[in-house]
Amino acid sequence: MAAGAPRIFVSHLSGVAVFDPNGDQVGRVRDLVVMLRVGQKPPRLLGLVVEVATRRRIFLPMTRVTGVQSGQVLTTGVLNVRRFEQRPTERLVFGELLDRRVTLAETGEEVTVLDLSVHQLPARRDWEIDKIFVRRGRRGGAFRRSKGEALTVEWSAVTGFSAEEQGQGAENLLATFEQLRPADLANVLHHLSAKRRAEVAAALDDDRLADVLEELPEDDQIEILGKLAEERAADVLEAMDPDDAADLLGELPEQDKERLLSLMKPDDAADMRRLMAYEEHTAGGLMTTEPIVLRPDATVADALARIRNPDLSPAHAAQVYVCRPPDETPTGKYLGTVHFQRLLRDPPYTLVGSIIDDDLQPLEPDAALPVVAGFFATYDMVAAPVVDDSGALLGAVTVDDVLDHMLPDDWRETEYHLEEADAEGVRADGAGA
Repeated sequence: MAAGAPRIFVSHLSGVAVFDPNGDQVGRVRDLVVMLRVGQKPPRLLGLVVEVATRRRIFLPMTRVTGVQSGQVLTTGVLNVRRFEQRPTERLVFGELLDRRVTLAETGEEVTVLDLSVHQLPARRDWEIDKIFVRRGRRGGAFRRSKGEALTVEWSAVTGFSAEEQGQGAENLLATFEQLRPADLANVLHHLSAKRRAEVAAALDDDRLADVLEELPEDDQIEILGKLAEERAADVLEAMDPDDAADLLGELPEQDKERLLSLMKPDDAADMRRLMAYEEHTAGGLMTTEPIVLRPDATVADALARIRNPDLSPAHAAQVYVCRPPDETPTGKYLGTVHFQRLLRDPPYTLVGSIIDDDLQPLEPDAALPVVAGFFATYDMVAAPVVDDSGALLGAVTVDDVLDHMLPDDWRETEYHLEEADAEGVRADGAGA
């Protein structure tokens, strides 16, 4: 459903077919998963519980939903077939929220929840519940008729749902820090007790936990990963940037490392093995294997569409790399780079092969950290290509990874970036957990 489209009532999604991009049905919607938030903030819709052909129920994140239309759900086609397991901060809409008795805040009257509506936020991929369809009077089933006046109210107009009302502990703590950037949440986790840290990490979704792990000290990364079920640990590693995941895997005992690699998708595992073959403080050890790669016959419009991806960091989106096929690293012959400022200056139909910058020599994979840092400082770059002796693009190094390896080991202990959180309160909470 595109931003601005009419809201969808969840009752209309029950049993709806889910299709991949080829039009093949992959399953049916059996429930929706939301995360309650502190106060009267509407819950975030995290994803769908989908029953596949084997009758296994899996989790489909909303980030992999491309459309909800005409009684069907369309997906990217990328599904994780691991059995769905509900986490402490998650609530099932059909199983827990519908047919629930809540209170109208204005009058104090108890009403029954019959339905909920969801919508996608403008200019974002986040979805949330915005309105509640309730009935006064005698209690009735969520999809059954019952006597009494029915009305639709805003989420904020009722009480009885919020994370505070549902319990304290890790769930409430997580809701409190929901808006923190990954680096700030990582600093919060670092100062919690080991028990509370494990509880919060277990409640985070895979993508959020992956982002946070990338910002944590090595000891914390290993501790948290070690407390996850192996299949989930492999999923979180797949969601991390390849260079960060490879660094973390490299610190694990050989037996643990190989077991996790065997649980990962073959392509992701191959990337990890390739990165771990390089020394840590070299361009090869610092690079990501997932830069934006385009063929020379791609257009400026194609390039701009790629860098608009909200999942990309500013450094990764700063430029695209033009190569002969294949498009995935290691690519065919590397031809040059196109910076995003150049993309903004040229007409959308311009071929990227005609506007490449090929003046700068790319980094070699065995270039030492001081050489890489000097390259960035000399040419005012935020990202740089890494190319092997055959001329194939292996990956790209970004300035944040260079800084991460040049700063002191304890640089994350500084609290300058905790302006949005009461750090002392968090420590007190953690110490008592």
